[in-house]
Amino acid sequence: MSAAIDVRFSDVVNVHGSRITWAAVDTWVVAKRHLLHLVRRPDELLGTLMIPVMAVAMFGFVFGDAFGVAMDVPGAEYREFLLPGLFALTMAFGIGNTTISVAEDVRGGVLDRMRSLPMSPVAVLAGRSLADVILAVVELGILMALGTLFGWQAHLGAAGVVAALGLLILLRLAFSWVGILLGLLVSGPEAAMKYFALVFPLAMVADTIVPTDLMPSWLGGLAAWNPLTSTVIATRDLFGNTAAPATTWIGEHAMTTAVLWPVAIIAVCLPLAMLRLRRLGR
Repeated sequence: MSAAIDVRFSDVVNVHGSRITWAAVDTWVVAKRHLLHLVRRPDELLGTLMIPVMAVAMFGFVFGDAFGVAMDVPGAEYREFLLPGLFALTMAFGIGNTTISVAEDVRGGVLDRMRSLPMSPVAVLAGRSLADVILAVVELGILMALGTLFGWQAHLGAAGVVAALGLLILLRLAFSWVGILLGLLVSGPEAAMKYFALVFPLAMVADTIVPTDLMPSWLGGLAAWNPLTSTVIATRDLFGNTAAPATTWIGEHAMTTAVLWPVAIIAVCLPLAMLRLRRLGR
């Protein structure tokens, strides 16, 4: 009897193990497709990677001294304050590329063809998310290299850097699922481009470019509860960069909320995206 139970249990484990392996392989295949698409269109890849470069130049040098004066700090100290904010901004701006790409795949019938293949349904969307995360790692590497050239540095060692990068990647993963869901909902790439304008208030009304203390009280209250704010404050602490004293509950618990916000976003957007994908063919 026990032998029969052991056999059945091992069969269940093998089945589940093969399904997980199957899903992982399919996810990588889909991710590789998106990455190769970028590599084969270097103008699109260059445009994507230029966004963080332009952000450093614009906010660090064009407006940096003015913002530094407003914060009563020198320009160099402001740039140290700024870089973690730009890291998070780059993660947020990725929503636009994801939304447009998914909308193009829907219109072009790419998702329908993938769904007709013997592949894991989750991998159809998870591969897109994995590609976003890999691209985000490249973008962060470019930004950190530029920041180092302009005087930014992490002061608390490798452990702090790894933890900060982990929070930023988690944020990008969450925003990737937001972009995937929007891409499945909009009528096409043209509509996706218009919705991208909504990312700017999300990105700017946060503790990214200036502290929330410098905003009007009603706007600062909204900015404090922006998911970006938690990640920015937490990464500044982990990098050991210049930061304004925490004056809000979010600021005092930024490390915790920097994890909870992305997890909550993924928990909402992932199942909704899968539900929308199933309904597309009906």
